[in-house]
Amino acid sequence: MRTYIALLRGINIAGNNPLPMRGLVGILGRMGCKDVKTYIQSGNAVFRTGKSQTKKLAEEISSRIYKEHGFKPKVLLLSVSQLEKAIDHNPFSTTDGRALHFMFLESSPKKPDLAGLMAVKSKTEEFRLDKNVFYLYAPDGVGRSKLVAKVEPALGVPVTGRNWNTVNTLMAMAKQT
Repeated sequence: MRTYIALLRGINIAGNNPLPMRGLVGILGRMGCKDVKTYIQSGNAVFRTGKSQTKKLAEEISSRIYKEHGFKPKVLLLSVSQLEKAIDHNPFSTTDGRALHFMFLESSPKKPDLAGLMAVKSKTEEFRLDKNVFYLYAPDGVGRSKLVAKVEPALGVPVTGRNWNTVNTLMAMAKQT
């Protein structure tokens, strides 16, 4: 069995797309996933499964959520090694877990508009793109960032972000599974 980290996008935000984590655990369990654990209400789960086709599995999770809850979130699955690689390639040396963000990409962008992102970033923000991860250091907070809203259009692929604290917690959970 393989361990995966599921990152769901756009659930439980401002009352939209409500999905209790207990409900997510149930859905994954009914799909045959084992040792399912969730972390905070923003759609993070770690589980084991014998299935290996991540795109197909992500689509199945999204479809099951639609059947049971009436909306179809984007689901990105990472293997433990993919998450480890993302952590290892982090270009920023900060211990501020809320300032550092990992934006996981569905695929590598073909023609990313990094110049466009440079044009809108604040003086304190820094970013790096490394294949399927966009790293953002935003010491003033992502809520104030003009760059955050431009990332997905500039990269041309779906993204979902997690802060450094969440990434490290998910890694610890995955290693315990």
